[in-house]
Amino acid sequence: MNPFLRLLSHLKNYKPLLVGNITCNLLMVVFSVVSIPAIIPFLNILLDQQPMVTEAPAALTLDNLTEHINYFLSQIIREKGKRTALAYALGLVLVLYFFKNIFRYLSQFFLSPVRNGVVRDIRQALYDKMLALPMAYFSEERKGDLLARMSVDVQEVESSILNVLESIIREPLMIIGAFGFMVYISPSMTLAVLGLLAFTGLVIGRVGKRLKRQARQVQERLGTLLAMMEEGIGGLRIIKGFNAEGFQSAHFRRENNEYRRLLVRLLWRRDLSSPLTEFLGVATVAVLIWYGYNEVEKGLLTVPTFFALLLAFFSMIEPSKKFAAAFYNVQKGMAAVERIDAIRQADLRILEKPDAKPISVFEDKIEFRNVGFAYANSNRAAVEGINLTVSRGKIVALVGSSGAGKSTLVDLLPRFYDATAGEILLDGTNIKDYRLRDLRSLMGIVTQEPVLFNDTIFNNIAFGMTGVTQAAVEQAARIAHAHDFILETPGGYQTNIGDRGVKLSGGQRQRLTIARAVLANPPILILDEATSALDSESERLVQDALDVLMKNRTSIVIAHRLSTVQYADEIVVMRDGKIIEQGTHEQLMQWGGEYGKLVELQSF
Repeated sequence: MNPFLRLLSHLKNYKPLLVGNITCNLLMVVFSVVSIPAIIPFLNILLDQQPMVTEAPAALTLDNLTEHINYFLSQIIREKGKRTALAYALGLVLVLYFFKNIFRYLSQFFLSPVRNGVVRDIRQALYDKMLALPMAYFSEERKGDLLARMSVDVQEVESSILNVLESIIREPLMIIGAFGFMVYISPSMTLAVLGLLAFTGLVIGRVGKRLKRQARQVQERLGTLLAMMEEGIGGLRIIKGFNAEGFQSAHFRRENNEYRRLLVRLLWRRDLSSPLTEFLGVATVAVLIWYGYNEVEKGLLTVPTFFALLLAFFSMIEPSKKFAAAFYNVQKGMAAVERIDAIRQADLRILEKPDAKPISVFEDKIEFRNVGFAYANSNRAAVEGINLTVSRGKIVALVGSSGAGKSTLVDLLPRFYDATAGEILLDGTNIKDYRLRDLRSLMGIVTQEPVLFNDTIFNNIAFGMTGVTQAAVEQAARIAHAHDFILETPGGYQTNIGDRGVKLSGGQRQRLTIARAVLANPPILILDEATSALDSESERLVQDALDVLMKNRTSIVIAHRLSTVQYADEIVVMRDGKIIEQGTHEQLMQWGGEYGKLVELQSF
């Protein structure tokens, strides 16, 4: 489906409001078009050209409507005078314009909740899709650019497309109505005007095509700027530490200047629409007046009728300008629509089978059978030929130098990525055959970098869980050796810890993530270098908490500090994505292989 049609598909949720908007627009156009010929009786009386009709016309039809109006005004002129007839004519015009503007307001009244509702739906759909996308997607995209698509591009859609949605619906109706009246009055004159309007449309269309391409460049450049801002804030410590403020500022200035240049050129082209349309409209009016003068001279048109014809054309100019501006805005906004659509149509890749099995209990073992995985756009496998069994209740440690494939291997178990070769079995069944939510609910994950949210301590520990009691959270905190320091904070468990837990120390943040894992009470625990970034005192506290957490659980531990895994039931040594050694600490030390060298290096 076309991205624009996909955008408009959101309108189906607002059918009653749309029906109200379209109905009010139609009524507004009807009163607008009817108000054009209503000026003729007024001008006839004013210019003393009102034809006096003495005999009542036949039954009222569309063809003899004018005769009935002339007869009605003739009766008033004869009985009450021209001033009263003029008041009646003015009253008719006022009534028509009153209802025209009432329905104009009502059309906007119905459209406002539609426009803002669609923006809300798009933003929600983008956020939901972002949460559903696999980890691999984010390794290929810049975070700042994704944020730009979810914020700036969505706002661009609102201002450039949804904001002019009414113009796209209403203005063509107004143009058709006024044009129809002109055809009724003088087909030959209207034909000449039609040729000029076609030329105008051709000129606007050619300008609009380039506008869309330029708008896409502007949106992409803005995404780059936001990505640089996000990276600059996140890496401020390093920027200052390496005296790189000037370098970063110059880099940002180049991108910022290029964005300004592209935006100025875009706005120049967009702002050309209104004056260009107005000039071509005035040129058409000049032709219309010249042509109409000849028609009046020949007696084919009366002066009031000619003025009504001019009014009809002027009634087309403003809608034409608005429609041209709307066309330009839509072209500009389509670049944002396509960038948003790129996220919405992104391949989920981690798919759940329609007949996926439920699972709530881990009973036996995890098996890696000849498992391999390669990242997208990578020439070599991150892990290859992995054969490993993790029995229930056992602790298995993965060790090796950075880049050996340890984190990649454990990321395959909760299906953050899917293995590209071999299979992973849980209790004898391929993990791809289980429901994804059920599979992940069996696992608790504690990473090297504590992942916390700008919320209270209570909500961070109870994250993702419902119906959690205060007592349960406190018990989990005690097990994680976090209860004491939590009570020392200003609000206790209701203390807000700031962005990513910035108000806490590294050890405190890590103990909160452990408390979260304790509360979830998963049968399988994944520890990805949970203590490697801590000082000695914090490491001891966190390690004590982990020891309690790992009791009677199946644990897969990634560790750089080998002293923390000496008591694991099995130690797996990895290098270049492959398992090269496997056994207990004592066995591996006796063999004197890779593991022995790593231990010696750390001891030294």
